[in-house]
Amino acid sequence: MSGHNKWSTIKHKKGAADAKRGKIFTKIIKEISVAAKLGGGDPAANPRLRTAVDKAKAENMPKDNIERAIKKGTGGMEGVVYEEIVYEGYGPGGAAVLVEVMTDNRNRSVSDIRSIFTKNNGNMGESGCVSWMFSKKGLITFEKNIDFDQLFEAAIEAGAEDVTEEDEQFEVTTDPSSFIEVRESLAAKGLKPVNAEITMIPQTLVPLEGKQAESMIRLMDRLEDNDDVQNVYSNFDISPDEIAGMM
Repeated sequence: MSGHNKWSTIKHKKGAADAKRGKIFTKIIKEISVAAKLGGGDPAANPRLRTAVDKAKAENMPKDNIERAIKKGTGGMEGVVYEEIVYEGYGPGGAAVLVEVMTDNRNRSVSDIRSIFTKNNGNMGESGCVSWMFSKKGLITFEKNIDFDQLFEAAIEAGAEDVTEEDEQFEVTTDPSSFIEVRESLAAKGLKPVNAEITMIPQTLVPLEGKQAESMIRLMDRLEDNDDVQNVYSNFDISPDEIAGMM
C-alpha cells in the first residue's frame, strides 16, 4: 500500500496561508461534541474523542472551547442531531474522492456536495463506488531532519505497520487502533511529527498534471470549505513542483 496522502500534505501547507482558523475550529468542535456524545466525555477512555482533542490542541484551540464542546456532547446536544454520511465520486482525470460529512440536514448536504462536484469538473457517484480503493489508517508524518533508521526502528517497535520515505517527508503508517500508542511512543523518544491523523489512504494513485491538477485542487478546496464537510480524501498524485506552483 502506498503511504501517499497528497491532499493532507497540500492542506497542511495551505493551512497557514489560508488562515481559515475559524472554520477549522468549527469542524473540530463538531467532531469533539459528536465523539463525546457517542463514547463519553473522558478522552482517556474514548479514542475518537482523544484524537479530536489532540487535533484541537495542535490548532491552538483555547481550552475553554474544548471543554464546552465536550460538555455539549455529553449533555445530549439538545436541539442538534448530527448524521455522519460519506459521499463518493470522481474528480478530474478520474481521481477517486471520498467526502466525510457531519450534518443536521441530509437534503442540504447532498445537494451542496453534488453541486460542488458538478461545478468543479467532477461527478458524484453511488455509495461504494470508490471507498474500496481506500484503507483507514493512522498516518504520522515527519520532516526529513531526523534519522530514518532511528524513526523506523522506534516506529516498528511501537507497533507501526510501515515507515516510508516520500517526496518531502517520512511517513509512519499504523492500524487505527494503535495510532495513539505509536504517536505517543515516538514523541516520548523526541520524535515530534509534523502531522498526525486518522485518515483514508489510497491503495493506488492517479497521476494528474496541468489543468487537471489545478481543477482537482480547486475541487478539494471547495469541498473542504463546505460547513458540513469534515474530511476529504482522494487518490490523486501531483508532483511537488506542480504543487509548489499552485501555492
